[in-house]
Amino acid sequence: MSVLDSFIAGLPKAELHVHHVGSASPRIVSELAARHPDSPVPTDPEALADFFTFRDFAHFIEVYLSVVDLIRDAEDVRLLTYEVARDMARQNIRYAELTVTPYSSTRRGIPDAAFVEAIEDARKAAETELGVALRWCFDIPGEAGLEAAEETARIACELKPEGLVSFGLGGPEIGVPRPQFKPFFDRAIAAGLHSVPHAGETTGPQTIWDALVDLRAERIGHGTSAPQDPDLLAHLAEHRIPLEVCPTSNLATRAVTDLEQHPIKEMVAAGVLVTVNSDDPPMFGTDLNREYGVAARLLELDAAGVADLAKNAVEASFMDAAGKAALRAEIDAYTAAWRG
Repeated sequence: MSVLDSFIAGLPKAELHVHHVGSASPRIVSELAARHPDSPVPTDPEALADFFTFRDFAHFIEVYLSVVDLIRDAEDVRLLTYEVARDMARQNIRYAELTVTPYSSTRRGIPDAAFVEAIEDARKAAETELGVALRWCFDIPGEAGLEAAEETARIACELKPEGLVSFGLGGPEIGVPRPQFKPFFDRAIAAGLHSVPHAGETTGPQTIWDALVDLRAERIGHGTSAPQDPDLLAHLAEHRIPLEVCPTSNLATRAVTDLEQHPIKEMVAAGVLVTVNSDDPPMFGTDLNREYGVAARLLELDAAGVADLAKNAVEASFMDAAGKAALRAEIDAYTAAWRG
């Protein structure tokens, strides 16, 4: 471990783009697979490494959904959620906005109220026992269409758990135009939720514009293609609309072909507020600490620069003012002590 890697490991952090099921560690996935032997997911943790090698984005979605199918009752949901928080605590993640897809579970027979109760129970336990504050982004699985959008909006707006802060849209972008989801985002925004759709990961800048105009996005998930449109980059920078950047994920899903050419450098150079995130960390063989290491190398950052990157995530988060101030102060104190 390099000196900078050691600094990153101890740095207090927030994460804004990380998926609930996609954060299942190999140990938990293999446990769930053993409980559900009809699944194609391997039970051997070593075999999972091969299983999680993706040919392209479509294959990633196929594999991801096979893991989703392992979450079949409320206890599965609770176990997964708490264990995700345990992994976050090991990385000194203090706060995370976890992207949760209720529709994937309710369509498999888990009652919506039981699902919400399970994640909330895990959230409260994680904060008390692990020191990790979890908040939820309920997202529409775009490939499931308007039925999924309706169900996600209904659960978000009617059940609205205490930890819910935002409303999102994930899944494939090709063939899934953003504007069709406008009525559902309008409903969620009217209910007090923030808008944080994925956009421009595997499609061009127009998808990002659609997310901004039609879905009133306050942050953009990925935004990988934003540098292809200088006007878009200028708009994001001027209006301080953050990008949730996930470098290793982009490489694993072939959204970028070469990590050295990742557009994070162009984003930062344009003055865009960039946050670093892990997306689906075990599936991509990474974690948030590693993603900070990748970003530090690509952006040529020292410890102070990495600390500033961590504070970007705090600024872009939906924490209240007191929470933001406290985490910023913790980052500053850690950095000062490290320098000392």
